[in-house]
Amino acid sequence: MRDHRKSKFKLDKKWREWATDGLIVTLVLGFFSAGALLVFISTLDLPDLSAFEQRRILQSTKIYDRTGEVVLYDLNQDVKRTAVPYERISHHIKNATVAIEDDTFFQHHGVRPLSILRAMIYNVQGGDLRGQGGSTITQQVIKNALLSPEKAYIRKLKEVILALRLEQVMTKEEILHTYLNESPYGGTIYGVEEASRAFFNKSAADVTLAEAAYLAALPQRPTYFSPYGNHRDGLDQRQKRVLEQMEKLDFISEEEYQAAIAEEVKFSASANTGIRAPHFVMYIREKLVERYGEEDLATKGLKVITTLDYELQEEAEKIIKEYALQNETKYNASNAGMVAMDPKTGDILVMVGSRDYFDEAVDGNYNITLADRQPGSSIKPFIYAKAFEKGYTPATTLFDVRTQFSTACSPDNFTSDDGCYSPQNYDNAFRGPVSMRNALAQSLNIPAVKTLYLAGIPDSIKLARDAGLSTLTDWRRYGLTLVLGGGEVRLIDMVGAYSVLANEGVKKPTRDILRIEDMQGNVLEKVEDEVPEGSRVMDRDAALQISDILSDNVARTPLYGANSQLHFGDRDVAAKTGTTNDKRDAWIFGYTPNLVVGAWAGNNDNRSMNEISGLIISPLWRAFMDKALAKVENESFAEPAAIPSDIKPVLRSNGYFVDTTSLLSELDGDTDAEGLLNAIYQNTHSILHYVNKDDPRGPYPNNPASDGQYNLWEYGVSVWKGGQFSNMVGSSTESIEDNNDRDEEGEPVGTRQN
Repeated sequence: MRDHRKSKFKLDKKWREWATDGLIVTLVLGFFSAGALLVFISTLDLPDLSAFEQRRILQSTKIYDRTGEVVLYDLNQDVKRTAVPYERISHHIKNATVAIEDDTFFQHHGVRPLSILRAMIYNVQGGDLRGQGGSTITQQVIKNALLSPEKAYIRKLKEVILALRLEQVMTKEEILHTYLNESPYGGTIYGVEEASRAFFNKSAADVTLAEAAYLAALPQRPTYFSPYGNHRDGLDQRQKRVLEQMEKLDFISEEEYQAAIAEEVKFSASANTGIRAPHFVMYIREKLVERYGEEDLATKGLKVITTLDYELQEEAEKIIKEYALQNETKYNASNAGMVAMDPKTGDILVMVGSRDYFDEAVDGNYNITLADRQPGSSIKPFIYAKAFEKGYTPATTLFDVRTQFSTACSPDNFTSDDGCYSPQNYDNAFRGPVSMRNALAQSLNIPAVKTLYLAGIPDSIKLARDAGLSTLTDWRRYGLTLVLGGGEVRLIDMVGAYSVLANEGVKKPTRDILRIEDMQGNVLEKVEDEVPEGSRVMDRDAALQISDILSDNVARTPLYGANSQLHFGDRDVAAKTGTTNDKRDAWIFGYTPNLVVGAWAGNNDNRSMNEISGLIISPLWRAFMDKALAKVENESFAEPAAIPSDIKPVLRSNGYFVDTTSLLSELDGDTDAEGLLNAIYQNTHSILHYVNKDDPRGPYPNNPASDGQYNLWEYGVSVWKGGQFSNMVGSSTESIEDNNDRDEEGEPVGTRQN
């Protein structure tokens, strides 16, 4: 019988031998690795801690206009830094900073190996080998005070070594004191004392717990989290996280936490520090931080040449302020903003985010050009463009009549209550049959909703998104209200989208930076000598048809008048206004083939205005356009293709789709006006009677009533027909033919007989 105990003993012995051999090999490898690391460390050029008080000289990044001559902003000009004793810094600031930046600060010896390892794994997984993250407060002090930019993994090693040394020569309180006096808090503000005074008009010794949490929230991303930028929500969330951490670490009680959360913290007005085009500069600065990081902006001395035309920018700022102040008095519209672009290059030429960046009364530092707002009727051109792509034309006839659009409601229910939807026009009037040209030029709502249905909501959303309106997401959120401004868009994106129309359907990527150089003059990025290729996102003829309509002064005269602010004489300028139903937003977009200008007016807090866009925003826009057009070449829009003569009358006529000659023949000589009118109206229907909405130029539908909207649209037309018949009995057949049965070229039109 085999002795299993003996066999097991031999096996255990072998395992012990292998384990011993493995341990020896591991120790030897570890010894040599440690030796190699020590040799490598000995070769590093480490700063001397005895020179700790000698701070690195910051090489300032400068932002220029497109000429490269006008300095818009010197990031480190007028740097504000006031060192205060440790005792004069609120304990709330100290605790808040430790809680969010380094919660084991008072326990570790300068570094946290596991945090560094986690950061390394995260960076590798994210494809980022720069080694950012995992730093203790001690390491950040070293980085801010002694180390200059270089390959991150070398600097990280130096940072670790020097942090261990620093912990041997300075107390924790001294290290934290240095950190609080050195950290960046946004712009030219360094140190918690300057930050406290700049943001709250008080000393760092006197801030409240809630204010201290805001201060602790800033150093991680001071540009992004700036209280004067467009990410205030993000700052608020981070402040709350700071307070949660403080409570978790028993730095504050539950009662203190609740009181701080409830406290309404007000930031002081942003100070004017010699900045030009401030909204644009802050927009650029945030982009630079995303590309290069806060530290490189502060230390590498970058020269950034932007796309901004400062001459136009100055005009825009002056005009925006002048008219916004007038609008506040006249129309309760306290603020305004503007963006101008070159559609051929995508270059931002002008960005004005408020009437005055430094005006606290209107949240002036908030950049309205980047805010989500409802566009009102200014979205309509993109819906009509999609319809034209599908085969509809500017001459296509729609009925501007009372219409219920909800299939869950009765056709004779002309309300928008309880899930019903029956919108009104801006003047509460209805015009009967109108062409798509006149409907768009005069911004009629009922034909616009019908156009959206014909174009298709998902397809219209896709076109708008392809043109640059990225904030329009799931079409189910908007339904047919989209065409009347049911979604939310940004002014800068709308100008980019209108640039697609100006550029005959080609989208050029938005450009804001032309060239970036380092302090030695080496070019890091350069696009100024290139014209972006762009991509076609809209059928060329559809874009030309929209431009032709929006520059047709005759077509828009019933709405704006013959000599409105939108009319430029013999110069081709297309324009579209928009006002939200509650008068919270007034928009205007105008363009030529080489310039696009969009403007907004309203109140940042969403208060309603007293008038519509034509009175509020058009004069402001016109004043700028007169200045801007003087600087650009006079270019005209190309002519769109002629409307085919062999398509259905409903797609090419401006009338009732009735061939009166054929009708007279059928009536066998009965030319009585009443009989003719009756025949005309009996043969007049909504467009859904003649087209399959997804294939308008295809065959006539066999069963038009199968379309869910058919009966709803037909009911409105039948009501209109009844009223027209009563009013027009006695009219001559000649007048009927002259007024109703001619297309855009003046020729008689035919119809499908029923």
